[in-house]
Amino acid sequence: MAPPRFGTFSIVAHERETGSWGVAVQSKFISVGSVVPWAEVGVGAIATQAAANVAFGPEGLKLLRAGSSATDVVRRLTESDTGRDERQLGVVDARGGAAAFTGKKCMNWAGHEVGDGFTCQGNILFGPAVVRGMARAYETTPGDIADRLLAALSAGQREGGDRRGMQAAALFIVRKGGGYGEGDRWVDLRVDDHATPIEELKRVFKLYDLTMLSREDPATLVSIEGETAKALQHDLGLLGYYSGHFTGTWDAASRAAFSRFLGEHNFENKQRDDAKVWPSILTYLREQATAESARRTQTAPIVSDALSHGPGAQPKGGGSSPHAHPPSKKKSK
Repeated sequence: MAPPRFGTFSIVAHERETGSWGVAVQSKFISVGSVVPWAEVGVGAIATQAAANVAFGPEGLKLLRAGSSATDVVRRLTESDTGRDERQLGVVDARGGAAAFTGKKCMNWAGHEVGDGFTCQGNILFGPAVVRGMARAYETTPGDIADRLLAALSAGQREGGDRRGMQAAALFIVRKGGGYGEGDRWVDLRVDDHATPIEELKRVFKLYDLTMLSREDPATLVSIEGETAKALQHDLGLLGYYSGHFTGTWDAASRAAFSRFLGEHNFENKQRDDAKVWPSILTYLREQATAESARRTQTAPIVSDALSHGPGAQPKGGGSSPHAHPPSKKKSK
């Protein structure tokens, strides 16, 4: 059985300043993140697609690990592959050298664009503007490699992307000690099946960024005092973490409530002991409190004593609810 062909556009990149390697990809192919992206810290990154040869991932990393350049890896992998005419490959090496290959039998439009420290490639696309737009977005978008890779995906989709539509997307970035438990998988996110996978990937990344990463500028930290402390106490109170008065004094009870909130919402990386808070946490907490306030307002009963007659209510003196077995009606004579 012939391997499936799937239209895909991807970008492989190296950020020298942070020692990061990453791949971002979108395709009309379910779970594209399980096939295309490969990366290893200090080694490089690879995207294998079209009639993808999945061996290009581990074999390519092995060659890169041994010191081969991106150009050499592309040449050696494709020369030894009898199906190369249907393959597409993008590689960035340990030093940021980039190279790509598009087989002559890849379905139109297919091609690639190689830049400084990155390469963009795609097949079954609307046209060359897709990879060109991706390259320009990566080169001009401010921020770190995550911001730039996501921007490149969005730019590719704006130019038409995969001409069959959208289904799956992924973002995979490695950085030494940057991942959970000091592992190297700094970002590893996939959207396997979605009507708008790039937008969904960006939504998930926003939450992942807030929860797992530490990318905010320390200069934006806010001191917890006065109105800020009072707002935190108010929001923590709405969510059931704090039961004291909204005094604006950041006392032991307030600190304990806030610490519990951060822990239960997986924000350990945002914990601080200097009476300062990240703006992202203030925003998140306010959103959660606002949602809880709306929930209470929209669902609160307006009938007097309604809760005492709810499904979990018990009548005075115990026993079954007086409404559990409604009296039978007598027939008319």
